[in-house]
Amino acid sequence: MSYDASARQERGTVAAHASDRTFWGRLASWAPYRALVQVATASPRRQFVILAVFPILWVLTQHLGPMLQMLRVSLTDAYPVAANVEQHFTFDNYLRFFGDSIFWMPFFRTLIFAAAFTFCTLVLTYPVAYFLARHVSPKNRMLLLLLLLIPFWVGEIVRTYAIMILLGNTGAVNMVLRWFGFIDRPIPFMYTSFSMGVGIVYLTALYMLLPLYSALEKLPKSLNEAAADLGAGAWTRFRRVTLPLTLEGISSGCTLVFLISTGFYATPVLLGGPSTTVFAETIAGFFHVAGDEWPTGAAFAVIMFLAALAITAGFQRLMSALRKGDTK
Repeated sequence: MSYDASARQERGTVAAHASDRTFWGRLASWAPYRALVQVATASPRRQFVILAVFPILWVLTQHLGPMLQMLRVSLTDAYPVAANVEQHFTFDNYLRFFGDSIFWMPFFRTLIFAAAFTFCTLVLTYPVAYFLARHVSPKNRMLLLLLLLIPFWVGEIVRTYAIMILLGNTGAVNMVLRWFGFIDRPIPFMYTSFSMGVGIVYLTALYMLLPLYSALEKLPKSLNEAAADLGAGAWTRFRRVTLPLTLEGISSGCTLVFLISTGFYATPVLLGGPSTTVFAETIAGFFHVAGDEWPTGAAFAVIMFLAALAITAGFQRLMSALRKGDTK
């Protein structure tokens, strides 16, 4: 036993000397570094600040900062400002939206499309999430989730072109329909609300699937088994047990998909047609011309952002009321 103990001690000493030869080993044994770590982690509040400072800086600089800059630009009469020209702040850019009804149609069309596509995404992905969470063994769930995640490793433009290949006149969908004899000539799927909807639903499905899967996975199976023992059928169990207890996942998924859908630009341009022009295309049009139109585009972007947030806030309050009603 004494020989084994001495051998272990010797190996520990060798490992300690090996770690001391590395950079991190020398840094950990440096007295000023150890004193700094002890001071920084002396209390839970300091530990929280250290962990939160980088995410907060990221949000402020990469998310909130550009939005505030867009707000500032929307209140100016010209941007970028020419040399020796004084910049003036004005609300005319916002009044232009409310004073010209030509901009209202793409604005409301965007909100309606986003709501409709969010509902379609929910209906299509809920069964998939339910199957993964309730009927797939735990050892195979990660594999199937990985297979679902693989297409999302590719950029938005590439996936949009994949939809164009599928729905084109010589695409896979028309070829299969003609091969089975359902059609004699290609169906013009492209450049319609249908093709744009397919593309947006495909691009946003993951943002709906993951919250739903998380909510369904945490749902105890014993609740459905108890409801079945009490005589509840499959539809009743879903309506009275599964659906109310997954409202939080539905709320999170719908919020993500709706907000993302209101900001899509490339997909509507590539898959949509003249009758499906969305507000993002209108906003982009102002940034494609001279600089004096940039403030108008920024103002329209702020209006779209605030409208989407207001609708999302109302939806969240509705879902919160439904969850509270189910718990009473």
